[in-house]
Amino acid sequence: MRFPNAFLDEIRDRVPISSVVGQRVTWDRKKTNTARGDWWANCPFHGEKSPSFHCEDKKGRYHCFGCGVSGDHFRFLTELDGMSFPEAVEKVAGMAGVPMPARDAEAEKRDRERTSLQDVMELAASFFEQQLQAAVGAKARAYLRDRGLSAATQQSFRLGYAPDSRNALKEFLAGKGVEKTQMEACGLLVFGDDVPVSYDRFRDRVMFPIPDSRGRIIAFGGRALSPDVPAKYLNSPETELFHKGNVLYNFARARKAVQKQGTVIAVEGYMDTIALAQAGFEHVVAPLGTALTENQLELLWRMAGEPVLCFDGDQAGLKAAWRAADMALPLIQPGRSVRFALLPDGQDPDDLVRSGGPDAFRAVLADARPLADLIWSRETAGGVFDTPERRAELEKTLRELAGRIRDESVRRHYGQEFRERTQAFFGAAHAGQRQRSGDDRRRPGPGPGGQWARGGAAQGRTPITESLSRSALLTKGNAAMPVREAAIMVALINHPRLIDEFFAQVEFLDLSNPELRALHSVLLDALAHDVAGDAASLIEAVDRAGRRDTWDRAVALVRRMRLWPALEEAAFEDAREAFAQALHLQLSAGSLHRELKAAEAALATDPTDENYRHLVAIQKEFRDVQAPEALVEGFGLLSGRGGRNF
Repeated sequence: MRFPNAFLDEIRDRVPISSVVGQRVTWDRKKTNTARGDWWANCPFHGEKSPSFHCEDKKGRYHCFGCGVSGDHFRFLTELDGMSFPEAVEKVAGMAGVPMPARDAEAEKRDRERTSLQDVMELAASFFEQQLQAAVGAKARAYLRDRGLSAATQQSFRLGYAPDSRNALKEFLAGKGVEKTQMEACGLLVFGDDVPVSYDRFRDRVMFPIPDSRGRIIAFGGRALSPDVPAKYLNSPETELFHKGNVLYNFARARKAVQKQGTVIAVEGYMDTIALAQAGFEHVVAPLGTALTENQLELLWRMAGEPVLCFDGDQAGLKAAWRAADMALPLIQPGRSVRFALLPDGQDPDDLVRSGGPDAFRAVLADARPLADLIWSRETAGGVFDTPERRAELEKTLRELAGRIRDESVRRHYGQEFRERTQAFFGAAHAGQRQRSGDDRRRPGPGPGGQWARGGAAQGRTPITESLSRSALLTKGNAAMPVREAAIMVALINHPRLIDEFFAQVEFLDLSNPELRALHSVLLDALAHDVAGDAASLIEAVDRAGRRDTWDRAVALVRRMRLWPALEEAAFEDAREAFAQALHLQLSAGSLHRELKAAEAALATDPTDENYRHLVAIQKEFRDVQAPEALVEGFGLLSGRGGRNF
């Protein structure tokens, strides 16, 4: 009996290969990584004393590095257990809970037809490749050269050119014995009752072959070279071979690179994918001209537990990120989530690597934010929660969003996360309001507008948390910069005496922002060369190191948040007091975060009452630190001395 390829693929995808192999071997605990689906055992095909037999769930394959055997679910059962192929299929189907298909002559005929259609698509891909290298493809070659794609990259991705002709491909395929109905079934021709003579769908376009998960060409994307064409990009229509919501561009190649990189990146288009691959990022895929679908997200999760979704740095890109967050939220599970990388405003990955090189894109990836951060930023961005009703509405919205998560444990943790964030914000705002009640008794002094800063956004309870300050909503395409970290570095450079007083802590200061870490390195280097005597000398060192832009943005952020004790005009006593508090919070937050992770891990592995109480105690300490952190970031004041802290 011939089984449809779709049926075999389905049962293979549903049953991890380790479940099949694990019935006949004992996994080695030291080498096996169950979280990654990476399994090791002594080979069942030959005698050995150390495990060299490797089984990988993501690829659905096994391989022995000792005797060289390899294969999939079915081959393991046929070669080791002596089953016939139909028996092996029946066993795996039973494990998958999928009924065996009845013998269907029509289905077998369609399967043969699919194979024929794939042959036609391969012929079409070869034709387009030939045309790109011919004289007619000169304009397309110039376009690809202007986009920075090397000849090797073009060849690797099998790029081609569809001539500006209504029948060039049609005649070529007919000359190879391909029937018109097959061309139509592949989506290569435009045809219909209202079309007297069918004609080539793709004309005067750079062609991007779209392979399936096994590397077989199933569709094409075409980029118009003429500016007058309404559709700049045109994909193949839905066919027997191609369902665009179930396919990711570059999936087969990226899957091979994921094991080395540890994750997979999803970008928005063909050119972004190819440009990043050329820059060394081979673990990149893209949806096909539509928003990411649930099926495509499942494909991403098949490759990595926490894929990075990368969106262009404009308003459309941000909205696309929000749509993806809404789509992913109900589907997340333990070990399955997403992160979001937002590019500088007005740039896509292709632009970024061409202007800034691979390091510029690595910086974007390093700043990728978790799903919870993106949702919090969206719901609080630009909001003013100055009434009980508005605060209650925010809590209700977050509660409803968390409630959409299907997995019970993840839903509970998201609910807790959102409660802690709102409590930290609202608690800080109330504290700031209570301290502001004594404003009339405060002494006047220098500051923005000739008065002491009174917490800035705290008066309207605008939730500019540190997480939000890192988002594209506030950074407007610049590298994200946490407020407190910026204030600490600005204070150190404007008031070098702080370095001497707090040298032990400053030397090993742990900063999350890569640009501020670089500024910190400049500061330490200046100390080592005895050029840190005054602020002017340090700023000159910053200039020489090429970090002036980082310094200017840090100062601008500090001024915008009215954290005046960090600025050069502040008295040293005020700067010292505020800096000491900010440094204490920075160190405490880092230490408590590590303790919190350790407590969560301890409870997960040993769920005792003692571990639970310890986790609750650490969480309380963490919330206590978060509340003053919110004050530091512009909500209110840390002491009775108005506006003197950051």
